[in-house]
Amino acid sequence: MAIEEHKLKVGTLEWFYRVAEPIGRTDRLPILLLHGLPAHSYSWSEVMPTLALQGFRAIAPDWIGFGSSAKPDLRDFAYTPDAFITALAEFIQALELERFSLVVQGFLGSVGLQYAMRYPERIERLIILNTPVSTTAKLPWQLQQLGLPLVGDMLTQDPLLVDRTLEKGSRYSISDADLAIYRQPFLKSSAAGRSLLATVRNLQMQQSMTEIASGWRSWTKPTAIIWGMKDPWLPYEMAQQLTVPIPHVDLIQLESAGHYVQEHWSEKVSDAIQFFLRRQASH
Repeated sequence: MAIEEHKLKVGTLEWFYRVAEPIGRTDRLPILLLHGLPAHSYSWSEVMPTLALQGFRAIAPDWIGFGSSAKPDLRDFAYTPDAFITALAEFIQALELERFSLVVQGFLGSVGLQYAMRYPERIERLIILNTPVSTTAKLPWQLQQLGLPLVGDMLTQDPLLVDRTLEKGSRYSISDADLAIYRQPFLKSSAAGRSLLATVRNLQMQQSMTEIASGWRSWTKPTAIIWGMKDPWLPYEMAQQLTVPIPHVDLIQLESAGHYVQEHWSEKVSDAIQFFLRRQASH
């Protein structure tokens, strides 16, 4: 099934997003998939068609500053969680998504969780894939160094940083064809590197994790956690901690997967998402 590519101007920002449309009419709510650092929406390209075949409209945007979305100057976009959340809320409004299921992954996926905590009325179901969710979470050195003075300025202008980061986090080699797509924004313009630098420097992990932990205590929406057990940056214990205040959360282990679970284990991720959504819909 083909994935369509679109651009949408929302205010002063242009969003790039991918869509896999279901065939025929469907009453199933759409699914919004949010990527982590330093990837973009292409990371969902193996998952989206499978979801569409099951009747779900799958939408995956590039965050502002990433992929083919706008990469505004720091003077025009703060690259803080609040800035990303505000932009995401406006994008969702422009797409006229009243209610949807949300899938988040990775560092920056945590901003998607903050959106969910602030707009729970829009979230039908929540699916978390290897995303920082605890006040104990910290940016791994692989990402921290991208925000260092001088060093970060150089590293974020190196297209190969994508290769090193994605392969380090996933613990598997990624095909040259896929890496070429991930590198493309960095080859086109230095703005991609500057946006990544600004994001890492302004991610405000501690404040973000505190907000998520606070919101989680009153979270009532059906939720699944799909966790790559070989993640070198986020331990499984972090996922387990989420089930303490909300014991009905589905917890699914992918034994051989790393941080970027959808990259190498797209079939298992797709199956887990579909099973969760179908089972919840039948309740």
